[in-house]
Parts: sequence; C-alpha cells; structure tokens
Amino acid sequence: MMRDDAAQWDEILWDEIIQDLPGAHILQTREWGQFKAATGWQMLPQVWRDDQGTVRAAAMVLRRSVLQRVFPGGLSVLYVPRGPLVDWNDAEWSKKVISDLQSLARRQKAIFIKIDPELILGTGAPGTAEDRPNPAGERLLEDMQRTGWRFSDEQVQFRNTVWLDLQGDEADWLARMKQKARYNLRLAQRKGVQVRVGTVEDLPMLYHLYAETSVRDGFVIRGEKYYQTLWKAFMECGLAEPLIAEVEGEAVAAIFLFSFGGRAWYLYGMSSQAHRDRMPNYLLQWEAMRWAKGRGCTQYDLWGAPDIFDESDSMWGVFRFKEGLGGQVIRTAGAWDYPARPLLYYLYTRVLPRILDILRRRGRARTRQEVVL
Repeated sequence: MMRDDAAQWDEILWDEIIQDLPGAHILQTREWGQFKAATGWQMLPQVWRDDQGTVRAAAMVLRRSVLQRVFPGGLSVLYVPRGPLVDWNDAEWSKKVISDLQSLARRQKAIFIKIDPELILGTGAPGTAEDRPNPAGERLLEDMQRTGWRFSDEQVQFRNTVWLDLQGDEADWLARMKQKARYNLRLAQRKGVQVRVGTVEDLPMLYHLYAETSVRDGFVIRGEKYYQTLWKAFMECGLAEPLIAEVEGEAVAAIFLFSFGGRAWYLYGMSSQAHRDRMPNYLLQWEAMRWAKGRGCTQYDLWGAPDIFDESDSMWGVFRFKEGLGGQVIRTAGAWDYPARPLLYYLYTRVLPRILDILRRRGRARTRQEVVL
C-alpha cells in the first residue's frame, strides 16, 4: 500500500520512518527535502506499508515546475535523489515501488520521473580480483527497461562511489589502508597539521576555498548563497559539520561531513595550494573516520568514483586517493528516467543540455571572478 497524500504525512516523523530502511540516505531526509523546497521544488513523500502496517519502502519525491511560459498551466519533472529506499533484493517490493512511481508520474502529469537509487550492480573495480557482480541488480534493470525506463543522459549524483568500513578499531582501519596512505597520514601528523571542527562563522571562508578548488580542478559549483544556506541548515539540525585542516593557523583544506542512519558522507571537499606537501587531506580523512565512528556510523561514503576505471577518467586521481584509504568500490545503477510523456521528454532532454552548457560556462566565469575578488 502506498500513501502519496503529502498533506497527510507527518513531517516530524519522516526521518524516523526512513532511517532504518535499506540504503537510508542523507539526500532522502526531511531536511534535504526542505532545503530543495526553498529552491523551487515541492516535496511529494511516498510510503509503502505491508498489510501489517510495517514500512517496506519510502521515497522523498521532489517535483519542480518547468517551461511555465511555454505551456499553459506549466509542466513538471519528478526526481528521487538517491532513492527510492527499498530492499532491492526483494523482487516483489522492488517491482511494486518502481511500478507505483511510474503511476505517480502519470498522475502528476510529469514529463518524466528520474530515480537515482542505490541499486548495487557490483562491488570492486571491474576486471580486478575484487570485482563482485550483483546479478539481482542487473535483472531488475532489465525489468525496468521492459516497462519503459531508460538510462538517463543527465546523471545528477555520482554513479559509483567508495565506501569505508568503520567496523573494528583504528588499528583495523590502518591495516586496511595502503602503505602510502599510512605514510602520508603519519607525515601530516609529524608536520604539524591540525584539524578542528568548523563553525557557522567559518562558512564564508569555506565557500571561498571551495570556489578556489573548483577553478583549479575544473568543476562547476553554484553561487555562495546556495552552499551557505545548505551547510548552515544541516549544521543547525545536527546532521553535518565541517572539518578544517590548518597549518600554523592557516586553513589549507576542509571537508563537509554529513551523517544519518548509521552512515556518514563526504559530500564537499576543498583545499588551497598552500602546504600540500604536508598531506593535510590524509589527516582530514582520518579525523573524518573518527568523527563518523563517534556518531555511531559503521560506514563512511567517500562520494564518488570513476565511471571508467582507468587513467582516462577525470576522477582517476581522486579515486586512487580514496582507494588508498582502504575503501571498497560500489557500482550502482545510476540515474534512470521514466518518460511519462515521451514526446515532451524527447524535446526536453535534447534542448536542456544545450541550455545547461551555456549556464555552466557562465557559472565558471562567475566563479573565477569571485575567486579573484
């Protein structure tokens, strides 16, 4: 049974409802939905219960109106960030949830619904001794394709990631690290790198450091207000904190950490060019692991791995760093779209990438200007 009346859902209890579901994710929380609601999205939370009333699945669906000036009454798109949350090994419930989301898209008269589930297709880098495929995941994707789902041209989150196991003690963590990572961690400790927990007063500095990183590494970020609002909201509700690495009082690197449902995430990282030889990022990640463990987390998601596991991928260097910390590659299905209105979907997905490309070029130029000022 699915309930999709957003007016009836208990906002206060949402996080409690989802925190024990398989794959419970920070991007499915009430707080993330509220943040996105402030940027133009509407929350349409969905809950599936069995005959005994037990919650079997949930999805924080986000709805956004688009092309209102072009179409009378406007159109909408639906997105489920890192969801839906369901036991993907349970074929019956997985298929029911997918089918119900298709029906929701049609009822909402949406162009399409995009899901970005943590549906694991395998672990370990392909072609290595650690490669372990998940046939159940592949079978579910085949079923989805037969009902009209298609792999999305617009991937929102990282398709693959790296998880660190926080079980055991710190000696176990060190044993799982590669030798070079252990060496660099100890070097940072010897060279006087200090790590502290940041405060709201640090947010302007952190954004500037993040903007500097984006220009240097060639990725696009949003404006300062977006991150200030996001970071502050999650800090104030106790779901996030920044860790800042300093050398002689100077901030040289930082990471923003989130935690929920027994897992931690490293969603944002930033650094300057100063004192890179002291390896501050290794000590930052070590302290992040300790931070996560202190919050009762058993898993730490390092958030992002290559699509192609060789040196041609732009994330290869970052991946090698994460791998050195002892992480395990997790390969997921990525984002999939169900075109509820196929013709409009075709037009929308062909035009939108061109618009986004223009906006990204403008965004890069604006960020460079902010860093220079």
